[in-house]
Amino acid sequence: MALTALDWGLIGAYVAVVILIGVRVTTKVTSAQELFLAGRSLGFATVGFSLFASNISSTTIIGVAGAAYQNGISVAHYELMAALVLIFMAFVTIPVFLRAQITTVPEYLQRRFGPFVCKYVSALTIVLSIFVDTAGSIYAGVLVLQTLIPGLPFVPACIALAAFAGLYTAFGGLRAVVYTDVLQAIILLAGTGVITYVLFEQFDFSWSAAMAAVPSDKLSLIRPLDDPALPWLGVLVGLPILGFYYWAANQYIMQRVLGAKNLEHARWGAMLAAALKLLPLFLFAIPGALAFALLPGLPDGDQVFPTMIVTYLPAGLVGLVLAGLIAAIMSTIDSTLNSASALVVYDFVNASEHKLSPRRTLWLGRLTTLVFVVIAAFWPLVIRHFPGLFNYIQQVFSLAVPPVAAVFLLAMFWWRATTAGAITALVLGHTIGCAIFVWKIWCSMHGVADGLPHFTIVAGATALLCLLVAVGVSLAQPRGQTVSVPSLLWTPRDTRPDCGDRWDYRWAAAAIGAAVIMLIWMFR
Repeated sequence: MALTALDWGLIGAYVAVVILIGVRVTTKVTSAQELFLAGRSLGFATVGFSLFASNISSTTIIGVAGAAYQNGISVAHYELMAALVLIFMAFVTIPVFLRAQITTVPEYLQRRFGPFVCKYVSALTIVLSIFVDTAGSIYAGVLVLQTLIPGLPFVPACIALAAFAGLYTAFGGLRAVVYTDVLQAIILLAGTGVITYVLFEQFDFSWSAAMAAVPSDKLSLIRPLDDPALPWLGVLVGLPILGFYYWAANQYIMQRVLGAKNLEHARWGAMLAAALKLLPLFLFAIPGALAFALLPGLPDGDQVFPTMIVTYLPAGLVGLVLAGLIAAIMSTIDSTLNSASALVVYDFVNASEHKLSPRRTLWLGRLTTLVFVVIAAFWPLVIRHFPGLFNYIQQVFSLAVPPVAAVFLLAMFWWRATTAGAITALVLGHTIGCAIFVWKIWCSMHGVADGLPHFTIVAGATALLCLLVAVGVSLAQPRGQTVSVPSLLWTPRDTRPDCGDRWDYRWAAAAIGAAVIMLIWMFR
């Protein structure tokens, strides 16, 4: 299907607005604090939409729809769990981090456990951001573009997407990122909403007709213990760990929270993002499952969303949805590039300690961003050989993040946690992760089953083991090795709202939590 002039016009209008925002914001960026934290001046709506947009990338749209096409809507648990984790953030991590006035999330670990733990986690975060999030988004974006623009060369398209996002991120900083994220979130919701509407129209807007056309297991959120896609035990023990790291301890997500003007704006931004996370079940997962009846026999689940666009959308609407997908690509690429640069500047170069001038720090951040652009532009050549985009992302995270999540939880909740305990947990957890990775590769090469539980269950078990080991090592240390700054620990007082009962975020948290439970019950 060839794109019409109207389609190209909509895409061009989106690109023009993003360029305009980038140019206007660039003139205001005069320091590293502005480049990486937008001067700590972001309001709750900007924080909330940016949290949603930076997470709902093209990898999520393509990956969730593809996973639902192949295995059913249980994949939506990742999105629903995110809503619950965002509520947890509002109660726990946001007040602790904002009170500490940190610039990067690993900086919290430096104050708690010293520079080695900080640099260890910071390096891991950079690798995951560039090689998983950024490169995965570029790969998914090119996959869609090649479907809609036949003959589009893979490598030049990867370079173009990375360069476009990288330039306005390098010069506009976090403010350009979050402002474009608001635009991108709106376009993304509109574009995917159109797909959902048109697809449901194929069933005469009858949910019973849709259910009759699709195998019942594909429309069920609760799957048996032996389910290859996402067993119920994995949802209970693994997804909270993966979600906690991704949302509450990940620089590229938490950076817009750290840039909020105050605690209440940060909390209400998290509440807005949590409410928006209820939508992917209806915008990505259910359409992907319904496409199983409408588009049977697709060899690759990652092709289902672009195929729906080509098959069912008329001229003009294709341009709207494609603009939404490009927006999704940009929102993740710009976020991960900006956060990875912040980690280099503050956790490795230590710009503040070395007293670099604001101008030198600013240009160091911009140069670092451009270097990461080059790396991320070419890594999709590796990703395209992996069986399934969503698989690639989730399995890498399941092996890498459990020990980090364990260390952050101990740091915030247990005053007796020591540096030795944190280091032991990190090293042990990643040794286990590497061993599992090698074992999986060996089994794949020899065509035998690896015999391991689902990767979400493995993630939960690994995190529990790391917690227990860290506790054991910490208890063996002298009490003088423990935390000396009480403000780095969470207390029940941190849950109190700052602006009275009228704006009590806890009511919103309760409503969103109830909505998650209701959706799971409805699609059980």
